Amino acid sequence: MWVSSARVKEKWNVVMPVILLIAFAVTRWPDFMPPNFSAAYALAFCAGAYFPARYVLWVPLVVMLGSDMIINVFYYKVAPVGSYMLVSYSLYALLIVLGRQFGPKAGFFKLLSGGILGAFLFYVISNTFAWMGNPAYLKTFEGWIKALTTGMDGFPPTWIFLKNTLLSGGLFTGLFVGAMKAAEATEREPELKEEEEKEETEKPEGEEAKA
Repeated sequence: MWVSSARVKEKWNVVMPVILLIAFAVTRWPDFMPPNFSAAYALAFCAGAYFPARYVLWVPLVVMLGSDMIINVFYYKVAPVGSYMLVSYSLYALLIVLGRQFGPKAGFFKLLSGGILGAFLFYVISNTFAWMGNPAYLKTFEGWIKALTTGMDGFPPTWIFLKNTLLSGGLFTGLFVGAMKAAEATEREPELKEEEEKEETEKPEGEEAKA
């Protein structure tokens, strides 16, 4: 019975994150949420924290790649993949590695902070690449700061995208981690009851032995 229970628990620890991963991936559909308000940052970070080592890289990246391909083909009407995706997926891999450093045993607020940090790193690094590749920006420190804060003239300021990136990173990390912590607590309740019952049945035996 114990082996069967352990196997069920191990499978659930894989199935639960996958379900949440797919659910959050659906929210990536364009116009579903404000610009840069994405679940992708949290997906990558939480996958790194919760997925077993054998699934930690390929499962989240395949789910996100699949959603990107569907969006590109059916929404943007372009090729399913392109070289422009390389930077984003390299950063997703970085967030997975970051989540791995925290792990599932970290507290809720620690994981929440990690998710927000991951979203911030994604924003800064991706915008730095945009600054490097866009001739409209001066290749100076001031030009880099402009790319991170106000952006190009005639377009919405990039600090709005930073705000949405941080808010969505925090929100979806909180939802994912909260769901996982709640599931862990639910799983732990029967185990605690079993331990209490075992102690109660063993206690009289110990007292009789002393007598």
